[in-house]
Amino acid sequence: MDFAYDARTEELREQLLAFMDEHVYPAEPVLAAQLADPDRDRWAVPPVIADLQAAARKQKLWNLFLPGELGAGLSNLQYAPLAEITGRSIQLAPPALNCAAPDTGNMELLAQFGSAEQRERWLRPLLDGRIRSAFAMTEPEVASSDATNIETRIERDGDAYVVNGRKWYITGAMNPDCRILIVMGKTDPAAEPHRRQSMLLVPRDTPGVTVRRGMTVFGYDDADHGGHAEVLFEDVRVPVGNLIGEEGTGFAIAQARLGPGRIHHCMRAIGIAERALELMCRRASERVAFGKPLAEQGVVQDWIAESRVRIEQLRLLVLKTAWLMDTVGNRGAHTEIQAIKIATPRTVEWILDKAVQAHGAAGVSQDTPLAQLWAGNRTLRLADGPDEVHKRSLARRELRQYRR
Repeated sequence: MDFAYDARTEELREQLLAFMDEHVYPAEPVLAAQLADPDRDRWAVPPVIADLQAAARKQKLWNLFLPGELGAGLSNLQYAPLAEITGRSIQLAPPALNCAAPDTGNMELLAQFGSAEQRERWLRPLLDGRIRSAFAMTEPEVASSDATNIETRIERDGDAYVVNGRKWYITGAMNPDCRILIVMGKTDPAAEPHRRQSMLLVPRDTPGVTVRRGMTVFGYDDADHGGHAEVLFEDVRVPVGNLIGEEGTGFAIAQARLGPGRIHHCMRAIGIAERALELMCRRASERVAFGKPLAEQGVVQDWIAESRVRIEQLRLLVLKTAWLMDTVGNRGAHTEIQAIKIATPRTVEWILDKAVQAHGAAGVSQDTPLAQLWAGNRTLRLADGPDEVHKRSLARRELRQYRR
């Protein structure tokens, strides 16, 4: 395994680092001011993001996550250090480059499984950043960590499908620019458990679709990227041509979508950890307690040293996973994908916690990004599968080699 940056990656890294310094970091206070404006549409994307997107497109820093001719043509190993850089300003950089979830996963899904008509109608405007999308899988009434539990019904009625169900924490669905929902529901309750579900494209303005409320995350509404919605589907009718793939393939499609999504989250989370460590070091160098800078206190030095060690460990594991995905495919990297999904959010949470502690009251306030970064990162231990599900699967795979 050779993790040295190739010429293309190094070129993009230098370009992206300059873009962050010139455009993204100066835009952070602008974003804060726009979000605080009492006259703004609460769920509309702040104008500063459109400004950043225009600048990114001029520099061709666009759709870097998507391999092949539809995107930048980068491998996972090439994209990893770029995604990490965007994680340093998680609210601004990923959407500025059109590399923000859930659109990234939805674009990958449509590119891989969508029909030519579906790609033209929905993928193209997503690639261009003209619309946003949402992925409607999680439900409040069942344990959605087991996707076979999903109860939303998708029933065939002539040349249409009828959808009935309730979803929640549907990221991006509060955004007025969200035009399409990819809905996972049950088409055949009598089928084998992993063949009961299907994926369906449901335009957000379809009659019967009700976006009931925005859901908060530890009190944050995440309005900067369209929030998280509770959505009700009541006798929602869409053409049969809106089915993605075939009936009964919804579970398999979901797993194919979530694999790349998991590593993208982890790539960006390493950038979050780097930002937290930087803030911790700066704070420790500036503040004095008991007659000397915090940076000279042994306990703080321990936090800083441990943070650096843990970041380097995570980065190597993520790079190995990216390399495996490129060389043997997502199935061949299944163990490593689960390992990074377990290790990364938990470790970054620890680093963020120490950065908060070093800042004292400021660490839990709105005056630093740390509290919101902690809240967002904590959700990654649930999103795309909770820790316990990944540990269960990983342990089973490990034990399998010892069974006769």
